Amino acid sequence: MSSFPPSQAPSQPPPPEPLPPEERPRAPERGDDEPPWPVWAAPAAIAVGFAVGIVVSIFVDAIAKAGGSSLSNPTPAVSLISDFLFDAAFVGAALYLAGLGGVRPRPSDFGFRRVHLRVAAGAVLSAGVGYYVVSAIYASLIHLHGSDKLPKELGVSKSTAALVGATVFVCVVAPIAEEFFFRGFIFGALRRMRIEIAGREIGTWVAAIITGILFGLAHTGSASSQYLIPLGFLGFVLCLVRWKTRSLYPCMALHSINNSLALGISQLHWNGVEIIGLTAGSLCVIGALTLPLASRAQPAVS
Repeated sequence: MSSFPPSQAPSQPPPPEPLPPEERPRAPERGDDEPPWPVWAAPAAIAVGFAVGIVVSIFVDAIAKAGGSSLSNPTPAVSLISDFLFDAAFVGAALYLAGLGGVRPRPSDFGFRRVHLRVAAGAVLSAGVGYYVVSAIYASLIHLHGSDKLPKELGVSKSTAALVGATVFVCVVAPIAEEFFFRGFIFGALRRMRIEIAGREIGTWVAAIITGILFGLAHTGSASSQYLIPLGFLGFVLCLVRWKTRSLYPCMALHSINNSLALGISQLHWNGVEIIGLTAGSLCVIGALTLPLASRAQPAVS
């Protein structure tokens, strides 16, 4: 028994206060139209895409050589397969890196959002007019001449099959793949940069400029060097369309229209009716392939 009376018993020390829970690092804040993947995913996707694309091209060239094709002058089929797989490598790199953060990306994160036809048409028209006016001024200043190398490499004038394959790739596949990678993935990641000048947020403009430059440089092998500046400006304009409409569909439409005009006028020398048919057909195929990705749970952008 204790020798102390109950009133004189030594007091027990108070229990230690629980330590505050360790704060978890917060994810960077992002806007409603910004994707969940971080800024560093943009350069990583470019590096991975190039690496995989080069490996795939070497593999295709090796198979073509074993089949008797000349590497210095490959057949249109070999060029088409190589270009298709090269674009697919960048799309695959974007999808892989977009899912690394533990958050499964949605099609809307890449810009597959419904947009009212009036908004899309207005954006395509205004951006297209601006691009062609600036390109015409640039062409007159430097006496621009020449044409893209890619359609010639795909053999647009050699056979009907080569023409069909080149047309599908240039007017349908390239607009979908390149817009998905550059405007859907790269521009989205770079927009998460927080850059201010005089209290004004300019991160989106910087992202558009960088994406435009990368878009121009990506065409180094398929276009003459004098075309890289207009192509870079086109990439910048397409970023603005993506930003203002919050949708990738107007970007794919303008990209396809530009490629259809370039192919039909400079390469095929088609008349107006044929070019309109090519443009309309390409847009219909792009819509059929990509519109199912649009999230029906979200209201259309207006």
